[in-house]
Amino acid sequence: MELDMEAMAASVGVSVPVIRFLLCLVATIPVGFLWRLVPGRLAKHVYSAFSGTLLSYLSFGFSSNLHFLVPMLLGYAAMVLYRPKCGIITFFLALGYLIGCHVYYMSGDAWKEGGIDATGALMVLTLKVISCAINYNDGLLKDEELREAQKKYRLIKLPSLIEYVGYCLCCGSHFVGPVYEMKDYLDWTEGKGIWAYSDKGPSPSPYGATFRALVQTAFCMALYVYLVPYHPLSRFTEPIYREWGFWRKLSYQYMSGFTARWKYYFIWSISEAAIIISGLGFSGWTESSPPKPKWDRAKNVDILGVELAKSSVVLPLVWNIQVSTWLRYYVYERLITKGKKPGFFQLLATQTVSAVWHGLYPGYTIFFVQSALMIAGSRVIYRWEQAIPSNMALLKKALVFMNFAYTLLVLNYSAVGFLVLSLRESLALFRSVYYIGTILPIALILLGYIIPAKPARSKARKEQ
Repeated sequence: MELDMEAMAASVGVSVPVIRFLLCLVATIPVGFLWRLVPGRLAKHVYSAFSGTLLSYLSFGFSSNLHFLVPMLLGYAAMVLYRPKCGIITFFLALGYLIGCHVYYMSGDAWKEGGIDATGALMVLTLKVISCAINYNDGLLKDEELREAQKKYRLIKLPSLIEYVGYCLCCGSHFVGPVYEMKDYLDWTEGKGIWAYSDKGPSPSPYGATFRALVQTAFCMALYVYLVPYHPLSRFTEPIYREWGFWRKLSYQYMSGFTARWKYYFIWSISEAAIIISGLGFSGWTESSPPKPKWDRAKNVDILGVELAKSSVVLPLVWNIQVSTWLRYYVYERLITKGKKPGFFQLLATQTVSAVWHGLYPGYTIFFVQSALMIAGSRVIYRWEQAIPSNMALLKKALVFMNFAYTLLVLNYSAVGFLVLSLRESLALFRSVYYIGTILPIALILLGYIIPAKPARSKARKEQ
C-alpha cells in the first residue's frame, strides 16, 4: 500500500502526506452521502464523530486525534464548569493551543514546501469549538443585549458530549472547512428548521449542486497544475527576478498570487461537494417562483467574486467566506461599543486575530495588516464614487475602475507575504516594487481626510 501511495504521489508531483490527505478529503464526499442513510438522531451523531475520527487518523495519524481532543475538551469543560465566561475562556485557551502547535510544527514552512500536517484541520476545529462556547455563553443573555446573529445561533441548552464531538468532527468537515454553527448542525441532524418539511416541500436533492461543485473542482485542479510550473515561488530568489524591471516584477507577483489561489479553490470545491451532498450545505430557498434551493452554507469561495472584485471591501465576503463570517460574528461585531460605529480599530483587531490564527509567521501578520490598510483605502475610493452626482457617469465609472485596479494590485502585492512567510523575503519583494502596495493605501487613507467625500444626495437636498 505504501509503495502504491509513493508511486501515486510521484506521478502527480506531491509528497505522500499530501496525497494521503487529498484521498481522505475526497473520501469526505461518499462519507457525507452515507450520512443521509444513517437512521436515527443518535446514530447520526455517532457516525459523524466516528467518520471524522477515522478520516483524521488515516490522513494525519493517531497523534492528530490527540491534538484535536485538547481544544475540544477545553471548550466543553469551560461550558460545563463556568458558563458565564466559557466563551472568552475557550477563545484564549483554544487559540493559544493552536498557536503552540503552529510554533512547534512550524506548519507554515511545511505548507510552503508542499508538505502538510494536522494544524490546518486544527485551525478549523478551533473556530468551531470557540463559536460553540460563545453561543452557549450567549444563551444566558437577554434578547435586548443580543445582535441578530447572536439570537439566531445562541444555545440555551448544553449539547451532549456525543452531539458536541459529532459537530466538531462531522464526516471530516474539519479538514478544510467550511465552519458552521452548532445550532445548524443540531437542526440538520434532527430535521428541524429549514431541514423540516415545509410548504415548499422536503429538503431538496443535493445531486445537481454536488455535480456542479465537482466540475468546479476538476477545473480548478487542472488550471492549478497547468500554472504552477510557470510561476514557482523559487523564482523570487533567482538572479533573473532581480534583473527584471518594475512592471515585470509586479506582474510576476500578481501571477504568483493568482496561481496560489487556484490551489485553495480546488480544495474548497471538494469540501463544498461533501457538505452539499450530506445535506448540511442547504441554506434555504430563493424568493423566486418557483423557489430554488440555496447551498450557501457549503460555499467557502466565490471565484469570480475574488478575481473580479470591484472593491477590497467585498473580498471578505467572497474569499474564505465562512471564516470571514466567523470573524465578523465573533471578533469584529463584539468589539463594537453599543451606540457607536465601527472604525479602523475593529478592522485591524479582526485582521490581527486572523493573522494569529494562521500562524506566527511575519508574512501572515504583514498580509493581514496590509489587508486592513487595503480595505480602508478602498473605502475612500468608494466614498468618492458615491459623492459623484449621477449626471457625471463617466467620472463615476472611472472611480469604479480605479477601485477595481487598486484592489487587484494591492491584493496580489500583499499576498506575497502570505506566500513566502519570512520577514526578510517579504520586505525584499516589497522593496523590489518600491512598496507600491503599502504606499498607495496609506496615501488614499490620508487623502480621505484631506478630500472628504460628501454624498451627492445630501448636496441635492441642500440645493432643494
